[in-house]
Amino acid sequence: MVAVGIGTVAVPVTHTWAFLRAGLVGGTIGPGDVGQYRIIWDIRLPRVLLAVVVGAGLATVGVAIQAMVRNALAEPFVLGISSGASVGATAVALFGVFASMGIYALSVGAFLAALGATVIVYLVARTREGLTPLRLVLTGTAMSYGFFAVTTVLVFQAPNGEAARSALFWLLGSLAGANWASLPVAAIVVVAGALLLFALSGRLNALAMGDEAATTLGVSVPRLRVLLFVVCSAMTGVLVAVSGAIGFVGLILPHLVRLAVGADHRRVLAVAPLAGAVFLVWVDVAARVLAAPEELPIGVLTAAVGVPAFLVLMRRRAYVFWAA
Repeated sequence: MVAVGIGTVAVPVTHTWAFLRAGLVGGTIGPGDVGQYRIIWDIRLPRVLLAVVVGAGLATVGVAIQAMVRNALAEPFVLGISSGASVGATAVALFGVFASMGIYALSVGAFLAALGATVIVYLVARTREGLTPLRLVLTGTAMSYGFFAVTTVLVFQAPNGEAARSALFWLLGSLAGANWASLPVAAIVVVAGALLLFALSGRLNALAMGDEAATTLGVSVPRLRVLLFVVCSAMTGVLVAVSGAIGFVGLILPHLVRLAVGADHRRVLAVAPLAGAVFLVWVDVAARVLAAPEELPIGVLTAAVGVPAFLVLMRRRAYVFWAA
């Protein structure tokens, strides 16, 4: 509620609560308060709720991917999922691909591109001996540069300069386009994905110990990896569609949560969504107010916070990163 009231136009907490209550259960808004009510209910509330969904989703995906490849540096960007989703979303935003699907065009384009990127990375990294974490990370990193190059070409081919500027701003992460229409799809996918990953937390514990140990414990490693690929692709594709490519949330938050609650994925996957949600809500507030009336890309602020945090974690002797 505090975050909803903060912005270029400051709204007192008491007024914010009254507007939220009126929007939820009904009430009367005075003629002089209609403008503030519209700001709170139509602009800021869906934006804050979307920040909750995106932050929770990115942190959860980061936990799953790090366990899947047993690499502390892994996140959707490293595996090429986010970069692939960016290609699809950029094509939709600039050239109207899937325009017939209306408000769901961006989500569909980003999801299909993320899934396609995941399949490409999987097929390239897979060998007769199976899919090793190191080959997966190296392949994903290389492919992410390729997808980024494709996105850059699409931006330079934009119909006009304003479209290119908007696309570049979106690629750095932004929740400025949040609305009530885009929120339900992202929320449903993130909640469903988080619940499924939490149900798999025991298998993730086994997978984090290595393929041989997981197989000994009765886990079908190839099937589990395929399932994790699909779930992470779906979540990442939808999140990129509604918020752009926001980095470092899926990389840093899992480490901070493990530092607080331990390495058991049953605890990590219970706390990480909340931590990611709180973190991104306040990063978005900072993006709105630090350069008001202009807005900063969220990716710039997450990098400003994430880089020092990551360096501090590496300097801690008590904290040990996994090896690939």
